[in-house]
Amino acid sequence: MNPNYDVVIIGAGAAGLMCAAEAGKRGKSVLLIDHAKKIGEKIRISGGGRCNFTNSNTSPANFISANPRFCISALKQFTQHDFIARVKVADIAFHEKTLGQLFCDGSALQIITMLLDDLDKAGVTLARATIVHKVSRLEDQTWQLDTSGGSINTASLVIASGGKSIPKIGATGFGFEIARQFDINVLPTRAGLVPLTFDGAILEMTENLSGVSLDVDVTCRKKTFSEAMLFTHRGLSGPAILQISSYWEESEDIVIDCLPGKDAFEILKEARDQHPKRILANHLGFMVPKRLASVIIPELKFFGTLADQSDKKLRKLADRLQKWRIRPKGTEGYRTAEVTLGGVDTKQLSSKTMEVKTLPGLYFIGEVVDVTGYLGGYNFQWAWSSGFAAGQAV
Repeated sequence: MNPNYDVVIIGAGAAGLMCAAEAGKRGKSVLLIDHAKKIGEKIRISGGGRCNFTNSNTSPANFISANPRFCISALKQFTQHDFIARVKVADIAFHEKTLGQLFCDGSALQIITMLLDDLDKAGVTLARATIVHKVSRLEDQTWQLDTSGGSINTASLVIASGGKSIPKIGATGFGFEIARQFDINVLPTRAGLVPLTFDGAILEMTENLSGVSLDVDVTCRKKTFSEAMLFTHRGLSGPAILQISSYWEESEDIVIDCLPGKDAFEILKEARDQHPKRILANHLGFMVPKRLASVIIPELKFFGTLADQSDKKLRKLADRLQKWRIRPKGTEGYRTAEVTLGGVDTKQLSSKTMEVKTLPGLYFIGEVVDVTGYLGGYNFQWAWSSGFAAGQAV
């Protein structure tokens, strides 16, 4: 391995692959290092193997950060439309699902192949299964890396090592360790876009309802998401729950509306007027999944026909359907989390180049930075955009 490069990038995920290709296109000598043998594993497993590679609705409003404006510059430099154009040039067929989510018609491997082809065309050197043991700042302001492949020197060092989510595919806290080594502030990290867990009676309920799914509105800290929710053996999952998990914090409640956009109380009153002899449990099975209805009725101890139910009881039932307030025990953690919330403090980075303001030649991109997208392709777009921004500057 050549001991001297213009640019060394640690982490061959989405952000690192993009940055390496962009730097190489500019005539830089580039080394892209990854500790894994397989490159782009998070890309490969995403979207059920079809890679939700971006979202057509991407805007700064779809990202969480201590500094919500930080992502604006990078997202403008390389937009979702720019990445879509590259996918089209690579002749990768894709389709749009709900809420602007774009997926490959075929395999996520097509995206990885496209990115690896870009590396080849740009003359990037790719070092797989290479461990970085130590990073040092030299007196001439360049960087030295001690690796399992030897010692390497570079003028520009880019940390694209991702966060802690999904450790089984190699995720580590390496990027945060490097930041702390050079006195760069790292905001507290936690699992994001992750299923919520419960205990006690709620867990018993979710276990009994495992596999049941329905569209809901889920609210926490004045933020609401409207998507599907899934009952599991551990608690609650599905897109709506994954979204709200990025806002939920320990000891907080979430509120679930199982009939979004409807007025359950009025529906029940009208049903009582029109079908007074109908069994309440049977009617509730028309409003929500029957298995859910079969749990709610015994829970409230409301039995008999619709005619047997007072307005007070119908109101209580309606609140149970539309204002179900519960407190998660926790989350499934980094094991199943799609992203890591928090990370390298954006106050210490240039929003235009991703370079550390106090350490010229050091850059942080992608998930390691305190910018986290919503579910639905936004985190990949942040990887493409931040990688592109750094690739133009290194």
